[in-house]
Amino acid sequence: MKKQFTLGVGKYYFNIRTGQQNITICRTDKNDAIYAYLNYVEIGKDVEWLGRWEGKKFSETTSPNSKAA
Repeated sequence: MKKQFTLGVGKYYFNIRTGQQNITICRTDKNDAIYAYLNYVEIGKDVEWLGRWEGKKFSETTSPNSKAA
């Protein structure tokens, strides 16, 4: 995955696939990241949860599957 920017340690990331390009979105708070991710899923976007960036790899890579009540 070649990026034109540096990933921030401790931030949560997910991709939105739109045709030939990927849009990478980050959030500093886990709940905000999950909320945004699930909203894109709800409107039918093709999204990929990457998880929390730890400096060398992603952790918490299991994608959220439902909104918390």
